[in-house]
Amino acid sequence: MDSGPVEKVDALVLFGATGDLAFKKLFPSLACLVARGDLDMPIIGIALPDWSQDKFKDHIADSLEQHGDEVALQGLERMLEQVRYVDGDYADDATFKKLKKALGEAQHPAYYLAIPPSLFGLVVGHLKDADCSGGARVIVEKPFGRDLGSAQKLNAELDSVFPGSAVFRIDHYLGKEPVQNLIYFRFANAFLEPVWNRHYVQSMEITMAESFGVGSRGVFYEEVGAIRDVIQNHLLQVVALLTLEPPSRHTLDDVRTEKVKIFNAITPIQPSDLVRGQYQGYRDEAGVSKDSQVETFAAVRLGIDSWRWSGVPIYVRAGKRLHSTVTEVAVKFKKPPHRVFGDERGMAHNQLKFRLSPDIGISMVTQIKSPGSGLLGSAQELTFHRSAETRKINPYERLIKDAINGDQTLFARKDGIEATWRIVDPVLDLSSEAEPYEPGSWGPEAAERVGPAGGWQNPQVEK
Repeated sequence: MDSGPVEKVDALVLFGATGDLAFKKLFPSLACLVARGDLDMPIIGIALPDWSQDKFKDHIADSLEQHGDEVALQGLERMLEQVRYVDGDYADDATFKKLKKALGEAQHPAYYLAIPPSLFGLVVGHLKDADCSGGARVIVEKPFGRDLGSAQKLNAELDSVFPGSAVFRIDHYLGKEPVQNLIYFRFANAFLEPVWNRHYVQSMEITMAESFGVGSRGVFYEEVGAIRDVIQNHLLQVVALLTLEPPSRHTLDDVRTEKVKIFNAITPIQPSDLVRGQYQGYRDEAGVSKDSQVETFAAVRLGIDSWRWSGVPIYVRAGKRLHSTVTEVAVKFKKPPHRVFGDERGMAHNQLKFRLSPDIGISMVTQIKSPGSGLLGSAQELTFHRSAETRKINPYERLIKDAINGDQTLFARKDGIEATWRIVDPVLDLSSEAEPYEPGSWGPEAAERVGPAGGWQNPQVEK
């Protein structure tokens, strides 16, 4: 097994340094790392020609003023001392000669490619030609392709220059505290293991809802849609964390290996397992085609062909312009096999719920006796809740730190990326019309066709 690079990173190079991702997410995260003493090295930005070092520093200061927190602002002054800027075109050899000079004595840089995937091959090829790739790591942003074929092509481009242990594929969703809590809760609590299987679990349900639309990202969304945007990556990762087998150790590739086993066991989605929807008004958004059939909502029914989960349906839905902005997992258990207290057909199922956003929560739906002389009960929800404001580290900060330290646990692996594309490939680019739905609803009524018996559960969110 490839144990990952062990060299200490001694420079961080950011391609796409003037882009939206860097401005909103990366600079504040880097400043936090600097403030905490976790990023004491040159930070080199590469982007547009005609920018000066001073203009680049002003750009970073503006980023932190608009998007940074208290910790980030504490690291600003020190971060600006570490910053260097290289201007130039990614297609120009001269740009990479300037980069090599800016790296100075650094032997093990980390290259963060905050650029479109179509440029990955161009950039890593130039890094190799400029003798800048040896001993280095590369950090790449999703999307990792738009289907299985393009993902395989991207992986081949990266593999031609960097060994697998030096490639860090970021999906920021894996760095979120509540997502990490899924795997922690599962394997840190012994009471769960005996019932976490097809004998006791009736179904799982995952809802990722956003109350807002595509906004200014219409052009981007026309190329993506809900399946590519969140189901192929974020939500399949959640499915894996819920269902993977206990890793032998929580180090490097052990967790990722178990996730890949789950991805390979998930039956590829067929059109009969999917309902696509589109919110009314989507075609009026900037950059959207007037006859677009791109889905802004998708509901799918998944199955895992494994000993533990055979026969347990997993229902997943995601969409924009829905009722609320909330992400929740609900694991529904089977009812007791024997009716001790008379006719219990109306008794609610026991459930374990994980609230992933906007706040962190874990709740158990249980049957509790109601007051009075009779043995009658009602469903009560026992809840743990933690405000999002208590989170001490943001996802990008966590993931960049892990990449610098060489820990790939929270990063997507090549075979895992390709396996998730195999799951969704049969239903990409369908020619069927997307079902219309009203903004503020929970999606099209047709979603019930692939949902659980009795209907989807709509997460309760306090306004």
